[in-house]
Amino acid sequence: MAHDSLRLTVGGAEVEEKLYRDLIRVEVELDEELAGMCRLTLALELGPDGRWSHLDDDGLAPWQPLTVTAGVEDDTRELFAGYITHVRPDFGDGLDQCRLELWAMDASVLLDRDDVLKDWPNKSDSDIARETFQAYGLDAVVTDTAVIHDEQVSTIIQRETDMQFLRRLAARNGFETYVEGNRGYFGPPVVSTSRQPVLAAQFGDATNVTRFSLEVNALAPSTVAMSQVDHLTKELLDVTAEEATQTPLGRRPLAGYLAAGMSPGLVRPGSAVTTGSPEMRALCQSLFDRGDWFVTGSGEIDSHRYGAVLTPRATVVVKGVGETHSGTYYVTRVTHVFTPDGYRQSFGVKRNAVRPTGSEDFAGGGAGLAGVLP
Repeated sequence: MAHDSLRLTVGGAEVEEKLYRDLIRVEVELDEELAGMCRLTLALELGPDGRWSHLDDDGLAPWQPLTVTAGVEDDTRELFAGYITHVRPDFGDGLDQCRLELWAMDASVLLDRDDVLKDWPNKSDSDIARETFQAYGLDAVVTDTAVIHDEQVSTIIQRETDMQFLRRLAARNGFETYVEGNRGYFGPPVVSTSRQPVLAAQFGDATNVTRFSLEVNALAPSTVAMSQVDHLTKELLDVTAEEATQTPLGRRPLAGYLAAGMSPGLVRPGSAVTTGSPEMRALCQSLFDRGDWFVTGSGEIDSHRYGAVLTPRATVVVKGVGETHSGTYYVTRVTHVFTPDGYRQSFGVKRNAVRPTGSEDFAGGGAGLAGVLP
């Protein structure tokens, strides 16, 4: 199975050459909201002694550490590090149809195995995230949150796995949380300019995207408002979020398309319980920012033309799809697939504004808006 670069390690050591020869497919799926996943598909061979290749190999047993380092000639990196969680042999009608499929998940699976009942008095959400990551020996990359939950008012109670709990805390702050290698992240999406090569669709000889589709959802952004009674003072609290705090990835938000006299939709969360105006404000803002991503898209890359590995949870510039839709996008998902036919990448993106700002480098060399069209 020939590729520009593909290296697998199991249990800390690179796999044997026979395993490489029997590889049918390697798939690594990285998503902003999900644990990193890896799937290996191997051909099974029945030996004259009645033994199957790979099937009795303790090195391919559950909970063995697995890493995938791969890419193209000029860009090779560790795509996945985790643990084998499922072993799935499949014996087909003929010997040439027998397969072994191995599934693996990133290290966040270690945080997602035990339901925990625990109180967290006098802690901020960021304090909890930091302590949780450190308890698993992970380097904690955590953005501080302002609200400290005073036990005299309320105490945060955890009734789920650590990873489910962190995702719940992240969602109410408009944050992402994930584990990547030995690093645990709890913070906002990183939408600053990245150095990922430009994705070019229908751009003549520079084309490196074989498929790209978009959806603009005019119903997505809404004003978010909450009204609750303060537990201590019995005062009625009202909070409204109607402006995004995220960096706009274009110069025209969806609100710019509203006709005169038309206001954005209004959403009032009804089941959320908060302990005061600061927490209400954080929740409303996180819901507003989440709905502000009104453009979503997906596509597929010719990896050899692209010459690089696309990374999720970072931005990338797209060109060749018209001035309205060319510009900077946030990459939400990348699936890397290695087969005998080669290496391909499929991806998902989102955007909270359309039309270029003028600061984009469409040519990779400072071409500005001149690089939008072929």
